Amino acid sequence: MIDEKLLKPYDPTTTEKRIYEMWEDSGFFNPDVCIEKGIIASDAKPYVITLPPPNVTGILHMGHAFMLTLEDTLIRYHRMKGFRTLWLPGTDHAAIATQSRVEKNISKEEGKSRYDLGREELLRRVNEFAQNSHDTILSQMKIFGSSCDWSREAFTLDEKRNFAVRTAFKSMYDAGLITRGHRVVNWDPKGQTTISDDEIIYEERKANFYTFKYSKDFPITISTTRPETKVGDTAVAVHPEDPRYTEFVGKEYDVVFCGVPIHIKIIADNSVEKDFGTGALGVTPAHSKIDWEIAKRHNLPYIQVIDEKSRMIVGDERILGKKVLEAREEIVRWLREENLMISEEEVSQNVSTAERTGGIIEPLPKLQWFIAVNKEFTIPYSEINGIESGSTITLKEIMRKAVEGGQIEILPDYFSKTYFHWIDKLDDWCISRQIWYGHRIPVWYRNKFKIKNEKSKIENTDSNTETYCGMEAPEGEGWAQDEDTLDTWFSSGLWTFSTLGWPQSMNTLTGKPEKGSDLDIYHPTDVLETGYEILFFWVARMILMTGFHIGTIPFKKVYLHGTVRDAKGRKMSKSLNNGIDPIDVADKFGADAGRMALMVGSAPGIDTKISEDKIKGYKHFANKVWNISRFVLQNTEDFTYDENFKNWTEGDIKLIEIQNTEIENLTQELDNLKIHIASDRVYQYIWNDFAAKIIEDSKPILKDGTIDEKNSRAQFLLHSLRKILIVLHPFMPFVTEELWSLMPFSKNKILMVEKWPII
Repeated sequence: MIDEKLLKPYDPTTTEKRIYEMWEDSGFFNPDVCIEKGIIASDAKPYVITLPPPNVTGILHMGHAFMLTLEDTLIRYHRMKGFRTLWLPGTDHAAIATQSRVEKNISKEEGKSRYDLGREELLRRVNEFAQNSHDTILSQMKIFGSSCDWSREAFTLDEKRNFAVRTAFKSMYDAGLITRGHRVVNWDPKGQTTISDDEIIYEERKANFYTFKYSKDFPITISTTRPETKVGDTAVAVHPEDPRYTEFVGKEYDVVFCGVPIHIKIIADNSVEKDFGTGALGVTPAHSKIDWEIAKRHNLPYIQVIDEKSRMIVGDERILGKKVLEAREEIVRWLREENLMISEEEVSQNVSTAERTGGIIEPLPKLQWFIAVNKEFTIPYSEINGIESGSTITLKEIMRKAVEGGQIEILPDYFSKTYFHWIDKLDDWCISRQIWYGHRIPVWYRNKFKIKNEKSKIENTDSNTETYCGMEAPEGEGWAQDEDTLDTWFSSGLWTFSTLGWPQSMNTLTGKPEKGSDLDIYHPTDVLETGYEILFFWVARMILMTGFHIGTIPFKKVYLHGTVRDAKGRKMSKSLNNGIDPIDVADKFGADAGRMALMVGSAPGIDTKISEDKIKGYKHFANKVWNISRFVLQNTEDFTYDENFKNWTEGDIKLIEIQNTEIENLTQELDNLKIHIASDRVYQYIWNDFAAKIIEDSKPILKDGTIDEKNSRAQFLLHSLRKILIVLHPFMPFVTEELWSLMPFSKNKILMVEKWPII
């Protein structure tokens, strides 16, 4: 007798929550439970994905839903294929983003800053916000069907990850790869912290390009868009082969520039472009990374003239204490009045802004912590192609060889060129941040140094300062821990192995994970699925960290998905009011419909468009599957499902062969991560072949065919429905699981752990 549920329309709103709770109660998200209950073999091959941890800064968006859908599809597929499948979930504390969000709320609601609250109170509020956000995110992940092993959930700032971070820092510090020093860094005046090159957003804006002389008797003309920094110039650099300036190289000049005495030396440097501007570069070592390097090569002094709040710290009443833009106007006015301005023209330039706060980046000399990517060290143990255990290597070479040697495949493959290009240009990684939320740097000082800024000159730290790096504070009095925290990407760079028990699971004698540990069984992971925009932020840094700390790769394949855009191809934003909330999608159309709308046609590396009409179309598809199931059961009630049926008609044998070929192709596509093609294949077969043709052709056979024809076709429909529900399940898990429970062939088992069709 057909179940009464099938006689009513499918309603995802009353089904999906109940189905998910049933999955959770079964325990089958955990591979250990699957082994314990005989669902998979104890020696089954592992298949592992570590979830790119969403930031605890709010709620999930459609980009997150896309990521979750792709990964859940792969996980469910491999679980059904009998793999020891682990999808390890977690969240990221996202230090700058989270603290910035909380600080904005405090400023708006209370008119206070972090300094008004103090470190302890601010951290209490940030932690409370992060916990609430974490709870919301987890509930949203479940709404979209994420079959994660929640028993292994991690957080980048929890105690286990904190221990891993301190271990990693000390190991790299002891190897001489983490060092502290003065360098020009990207300073965010709005967030009051350094940020990495990868956290910069370049915005095209109009600017004035000024050409002028320092003084009337200065022999060389220079050009810049930032004349306010020229009060910090210590040289003018020209190309060694530029005949216009050969006679001046080596000469030195003293001038007074808008009330500020400056000493300029003319130097020759190959980095200067002869054909750009006047071919002469005013060198400002303290406020340009390029100029800092030039100054090192020529032993020039570094003079800081702008502070952390983007205010001038030199000059008279015209510029002292003023914001850089105000100072610029004053200096431009002075240049005009003194007839030193040669020309002014409007140009377009890329302005560096902070991704999280929107503040305009100010290059400043700061005492910071760095990871040296070009410094050689001895790697004790290595499984990376081209790197032998005990060999001398650099971190940059680890990142290159892991991909170059074919151990890590990047999809689509054209991103490999982008990856290598980024590595070639990679500078030392600034890992310290001047914020309070995050992993505190595990370094302590006694007689803590002070930065002396006499006459704006940067001086070295006090040589008498004692420095200690360790897992805990050192014994004795007078020690103070470094105030800075670590870049979020430092902790998330350890993600694939810190979540699996590192460093506790490592055998110190062999340099390998302890046999039988999670780290031994599940690492390296199989796929990292993430957005192409964090190829450098995160992917490369995980390769760096994994190569150094455990001598292997973090994952075998990198699947880069594109950005989810609206129907017109625009990026979703509050200003355009074109965003689609994934939770609204689940409430209105069902999670299955949202999942299919995101997957079908969404090739790796390519941005995908989504609209309510597209989602609605896949809601109709879910209804179609429901109706197909009802038709099959209603029209086969007189027949008992026979798992071992053999008496097929020739026509049904051909249909079975076609169907098996479709499943073979589907399997190959999923094995090759062609999810966009596989999802469309299963859709096309069910809608256009099975529903539109096979079911229609079955109606006269079931009505007027011979007994053998009827029996064969009835069995074919039942067998086909069984296979359809199985192969559709990774893509649309809720409706298929609900239908499975109503089928005569289900035997009260959970579809999620049913075996993939054997062909």
